[in-house]
Amino acid sequence: MSTNEVDSWFEQYDNPMKAVVQRVREIILAADDRLQETIKWQAPTFTYKGNLASFFPKSKQHASLMFHNGAQVPGNFPHLEGDGEQARTMKFADLAEADARKSELEAIVKAWIELKG
Repeated sequence: MSTNEVDSWFEQYDNPMKAVVQRVREIILAADDRLQETIKWQAPTFTYKGNLASFFPKSKQHASLMFHNGAQVPGNFPHLEGDGEQARTMKFADLAEADARKSELEAIVKAWIELKG
């Protein structure tokens, strides 16, 4: 895990949604210790045998997380948005919404890791 790299990124991150992005990060990383994080595309990215998700760091009205291959993740995840062939997004308006979606985020991580074996 490149935690130092991501922690350094967060130190420089100036955005009104910073606390929400940080909370979503904590939830995702706690879901499975095989998941790693790094900086790709100038944003924190979660990986396990491929890219799972990256934040959209410029979003200021909500925290936005893009699941690169979200359409492939097996399961029913009601807060994943999008209908393209690959990517899905999940948006979080505030800390309460991030916490309310904790079990869904954990289920996505577990489904991704099971899919990737």
